[in-house]
Parts: sequence; C-alpha cells; structure tokens
Amino acid sequence: MDHIKRTKGEIAFDIFNYVFLIIVTLGALYPVWFVVVSSFSDIMALTRHEGLLFWPLGFTLDAYRHVFRNPNIISGYRNTMFLMVFGVSWQLLMTALGAFFLSRKDVMWKNLFMFIVVFQMFFGGGMIPFFLLLRDLNLTNSLWGLIFPFSISTFNMIILRTGFQAIPDSLEESAYLDGAGHLRVLFQIIFPLSKAILAVMVLFYGVSMWNSWFWASILIRSREMLPLSVILREILITAGAAAGAGGGGDDAEAIARSVRFASIVVATVPILMIYPFLQKHFARGVLIGGVKG
Repeated sequence: MDHIKRTKGEIAFDIFNYVFLIIVTLGALYPVWFVVVSSFSDIMALTRHEGLLFWPLGFTLDAYRHVFRNPNIISGYRNTMFLMVFGVSWQLLMTALGAFFLSRKDVMWKNLFMFIVVFQMFFGGGMIPFFLLLRDLNLTNSLWGLIFPFSISTFNMIILRTGFQAIPDSLEESAYLDGAGHLRVLFQIIFPLSKAILAVMVLFYGVSMWNSWFWASILIRSREMLPLSVILREILITAGAAAGAGGGGDDAEAIARSVRFASIVVATVPILMIYPFLQKHFARGVLIGGVKG
C-alpha cells in the first residue's frame, strides 16, 4: 500500500488531540494522586501547604496508624471479603438464572414477566416492609441478610439478558438435539460465550457490595460482623467529631483531614486492584449488553 502523505492540518489536528487527551487524563488522575500522597504526608506540613501537591510532605504513616488502630478494621476486611466472595457469586448465579429465563423465546407469559421486572426496578417496595420481612426471616444481624435479599439487580439482569440473546440460537439448538438440558446449556454454552459480560456483572456487583454500608448499618448490630465500609464511615465520623469538639483547632482539623485521605485509600485500593483483571472484558461486555433490546 502506498504511503499516504498527511497534510499539515491533519498533523496539527492529531497533535492537538493528543495534547488535549493528555491534559484531560492528567486532570482526571490528579485528584486520585493528591489523595494518595496526602495520606502519606505529615499532618502539619500538609495543613501549611498551598497549591498543587505531587509528592508526600514529610513521609509518614500516622494517618494509616490512626485508621488501623480501630479494633474492628481487620474483622471489617474479613466480613467484606466474605460478602465479596459468597455474595457476588450468589448474585451472579441468581442474575444469570433470571436472565437466561427471560432470554428464552418460547417462555409462556414472557412479556408479563418482563413487565413485572421493569415495574419492580422503578417501583420497588418500601424500606419498612423490607426490614420487617428480613426480621421475620431471621436475616438481621447476619451477613447472609446482606446477600440473599439483594440477590438480583434488575438493571444487571436486563443487561445480562441482552447479552445472552446475542448468542446464536443454532448453538443452543444443537445442544438440545444432543440431549442437553437447560442448566447444561447455561453452564457449558452460555457462560463460556459470555465471559465478557459476566466480568462486567462481577465488577458491578463487586463495587456495589464493597461500598454498601446503609443496610449493613441497619441490619447488623454486632460490631464483629460489620463490613469495612461501615467501620471506615465510623472512623471518618469520629475523626470529624473530634475535630469539632476541639474547638476547631488546626491540629484536630488536620488530623481529621489526614484520616479522611487514608480512609479513602484503604477503601478504594483493594477494589482498584481487581479492576485490571476485568478491564479487558469491560468495554466489550458493556457493548454486548447494550446493542440488542
């Protein structure tokens, strides 16, 4: 192929695009970098500093010592990992079963089921009846109470259903002719061909489970069973209250600010470590889940 000579205008346009995208990327990454370096900075040096911050000021781990001084931080991590492993696995299984059912073409009253699903997504039940139901099922003060009632996200199920519908019918028909049942088709044909969108579901459910604190703070009374998000929220509230009780002094306010940065890092780094393993599937999975109604 002959080399196509580019005009000066095209070269200038590409240079402008690269420079613009680099500036936008740096603008998006700098707040994250600022939080990280601030969490490792000396409290008083950080208070006196003005302007941009690129490196820690007087490297110290005091903020992290303050965070991990909480006796429930380790149990919070353990409980959150339990929710991530068992909770996300259960949510993925239940969502896949619901999406597989709704993606079948020969399901009786399929449109009625879809109407109920969409109606539930926009007009779900209230908080009080939901809490009373969990109490009657003895799911309060239990980590299972944060898993079973939230087995399916309607939005995620609709996305997964769309992804399942994109798989050629001929593959499933061949499996049925060979004597395969619905579950075998789901686990041996649908799942292997839906790795990208399943990875998206794992990311969606994982982030939601990692960050959820509202229902945990309502349902769980034992401090040893609280997830990490609730523990970190308590640390932030305690640090802010201590700063307010100190008459608004600079030292107390600086400590509260430093602890806030460290808490953000503790809460976000683990989930960010998972994202690179799913990132290659993310864009393709979202595209598959949105191209077909």
